[in-house]
Parts: sequence; C-alpha cells; structure tokens
Amino acid sequence: MKKGFSHIIVLIGMLLVTAGCSNYQKLLKSTNVDEKYEAALKYYEKEDYYRANQLLNDVLPMLGGRPEGERARFLFAHTHFMQREFLLSAYQFQLFYETYPRSEFAEEAIFLYAKSQYMSSPGYEQDQSTTRTALESLLEFQSRFPNSQFAEETNNMINELNVKLDRKAFDSARLYYQLRYYKSAVVALTNFINEHAGSPYSEEASFLRLDAQYRFALESVQNKQQERFNEAVEFYLSFIDLHPQGKYLRDAEKVYENTLAELDKLKKPTQVSQGN
Repeated sequence: MKKGFSHIIVLIGMLLVTAGCSNYQKLLKSTNVDEKYEAALKYYEKEDYYRANQLLNDVLPMLGGRPEGERARFLFAHTHFMQREFLLSAYQFQLFYETYPRSEFAEEAIFLYAKSQYMSSPGYEQDQSTTRTALESLLEFQSRFPNSQFAEETNNMINELNVKLDRKAFDSARLYYQLRYYKSAVVALTNFINEHAGSPYSEEASFLRLDAQYRFALESVQNKQQERFNEAVEFYLSFIDLHPQGKYLRDAEKVYENTLAELDKLKKPTQVSQGN
C-alpha cells in the first residue's frame, strides 16, 4: 500500500513538472509582452532565475519606453548574477546604470557591478588584472556612497582583495629568494616592503630581505663583501625597529650574529698587515 502511494506521489510530481515545462514553452512562444513579463516576475520570486532570465531577455526590447522597463532591466542583470554569470552581470549592471542613472536601483546596480567583478577575481596565484579592476570599482563605489547600506560588505571585499594582491606580490618577491637569486630578491622584497607597509607578510618579507642580503654578501667577491654585509646590518636594524617582538626575531638575530662574524673576519687581515 505504501509503495503504491509513493508511486502516485512521484507520478503527480512528474505530471506537475511536465505541465510546468509545457506552460513555460508556451510562454516563450507567446507574443503577449505583459503575460511574459508577469510570468518572469513569478519565476524570479520562485528563484527560478534561468526561466526568469529567458523571459526577461525576450521582453526587454518591448519594454524600453514603458515604466516596467527599468525594473525589468535591473532584474535581468540580477538573474545573471544569481546564476553566477558574473561577466554578464557586470556588463548588464553597468548598462542599467548608464540607461537609468537616476533610478532607485542605481546605487545597488553600481554595487552589484563592482561585486560581480569581485566574484570574478581569481585565486592569488593567477594573474590579478581582474582583481585590480574589481578593487578600483569597489573603491569608487565606496567614495561615491560612503554611507551606503552596502558599506560594510564593500569594506570586507576591499580588504580581501588587498590581502590577495599582497599575497601575489609577496609570493613573486619570495620566488627570487627561493631560486637563490639573492640580489634580485633583495630588490623585490624591498619594493614589497615599501609598497605594502601594512601587509600581513611584511615581517616575513623583512626577514627574507635580511637573509638574502647576508647570503648575497657571502657569495660576493671579497672587495665587495664589507659593503654588502654592512647593508645586511642595516636591514637587521630596520627589522628590529619594525618587528621587535616578531616570530622571526630569533632567526634574524642569528643572521645578524653571522653577519658580524663575517665582518670581523674581513677586518683581521687588515689589522695583521698594519702590524707588519
């Protein structure tokens, strides 16, 4: 009995789905703009964004001069966003704002334009052109609407993108160190420190710069070593100044001690020759 009842429920469900598909296909073929638009709104409310999108796409050309056109275009852009079609949603939100700059939806459209770009941002290990574009859009939105209802979310996205760019820049600089190109590592890490002062990777970058300079000096010809070891001492003092309680403190102190020992070795032959 229970098995038969279950089959009936499944059959009813299949019939409803079939009927729904049939109605949708009829709507697509319909030339009644109002009917299509109302159906699109209902599909949107049910979170059936695909069908809402298809119907809105059909009616938008006919709604351009009507009051419903403004809302229809905003919802059309939003259906792309909700389907995670972020390149399309960014384009459609930008088009909406350009078409209806004084709309009640204008602020949200500009926000969702920027958020669409944020959602398109790849992982930190990939090219970050899209991330920079998204960051510029979010900063522009923040500047234009400082008291927006989306202000907190905008700040969070800006912070996240900055961290991603920091990570990308740090990894690029650290790669020179990992490949043992110590001179290039010093230059790249110095640039990173100067350009990303508040970065969570600044302490590690400062330590790696110190260690890279020490290793660079160690591999240098003798008449260049004193100057380069002295630069390592300067990097150590800078590290201590910026990160006096850092987790790399003990490692930095070891590099500093080794640097002083190397400088001491360089001085000894001079002292002997002077004695002679």
